[in-house]
Amino acid sequence: MALDDPHARPSEPPGAGGTGSVPGAADVPPFAGDEVLPCGRLLSRVWEQARDAAPAVDPHTLSCPHCREAAEGLAAVNAATRALCAEDTPGLRALADRVMNIVRAEVRLGRLLPLADPDRELRIAENAAAKVLRRAADTVPGARAATCRLVPVGEGTDVRVTMTLAAALDRPLPDRVHQVRRSVLRSAGQDLGLAVTAVDIAVVDVLEPEPEPPLRPGHGPAGGA
Repeated sequence: MALDDPHARPSEPPGAGGTGSVPGAADVPPFAGDEVLPCGRLLSRVWEQARDAAPAVDPHTLSCPHCREAAEGLAAVNAATRALCAEDTPGLRALADRVMNIVRAEVRLGRLLPLADPDRELRIAENAAAKVLRRAADTVPGARAATCRLVPVGEGTDVRVTMTLAAALDRPLPDRVHQVRRSVLRSAGQDLGLAVTAVDIAVVDVLEPEPEPPLRPGHGPAGGA
């Protein structure tokens, strides 16, 4: 199937509230295998905009590296798929499906990041590394990681982490953010072998403080009844 087959499908994931929603799209399920990019846009939406030359009216698509990278990759795949389909050779449809499965898998994994390996031969998928670092942030009481992005720095193995966070305000916020940064750095080095040079954290939401555990009988404050 060519990438620009005109089938109705939603332009944003359910609940995203994007500006590109289509009336009635909520009643139409997404097409099989559709993927959500790290920025939150559906892969199908990005391709529709690229095919229809619509990015000029969408500031997000113009500024988003994930959308641009996905659109460029799909454009190349679409050109190759059309050329194969034009030959009308048996088995080409199955070949096109296999190519698209590979593309979708690469989008789902994100970019490959270099580990701190002297030979620079080891890599880890960004989404896999982000999952580990979000879990490290969540080990800090009163903190919950929202998003996590990892970007290579320079030509070596250095990586910069950008994370958004929800935090409780029952203690000074700078102290909690420092604790999260320290936990992320430790996990990046010990668990993943990533050479993280910086962890940029933005607090984007507030959590309710965790309730104090109830005191057991006979363990009340000294001098109590």
